[in-house]
Amino acid sequence: MSVRPAWEVRENGDATRWFDVCLAFMDGARVDVLAVVAGGNVGVEDVRAQPALSLDDLAVLADWIEDSLAEACGAGAAPDGGAGQGRRARPAWPGGAEGRWLVAQEYRAAQRNGADPVLAVMCATGHSRRKSLRLIGQARDAGLLAPRHGR
Repeated sequence: MSVRPAWEVRENGDATRWFDVCLAFMDGARVDVLAVVAGGNVGVEDVRAQPALSLDDLAVLADWIEDSLAEACGAGAAPDGGAGQGRRARPAWPGGAEGRWLVAQEYRAAQRNGADPVLAVMCATGHSRRKSLRLIGQARDAGLLAPRHGR
């Protein structure tokens, strides 16, 4: 895997950075990604893959590139100067019933505002899309959100 900075935009002390990420596999498969890092969150703006990625592979793409992007952004050092784990800092998020209730609150607030509810949960928790979808599913199972599909 290689990560190269593409460009950066700074405004009011905040920076939004884009990176070209290339994943090359031993069997000749290749995935090229344009990823954006802003406010500690990772987004994928463009993906080109040869051969094409399955939906399952696409769902975990951000998890594949997260550590390398964190390292490229300088997140590999812990605040005390020691070696970190190379991952972005996540806000404290309670577990259990309280965490499921908060996920449901974030989800419904985003729906009311016409925003992407999954992205809202991702931003609130600091977790990947896959983990956020799992948390949303747990909130649904607990009866805090309406079922996804009527049967």
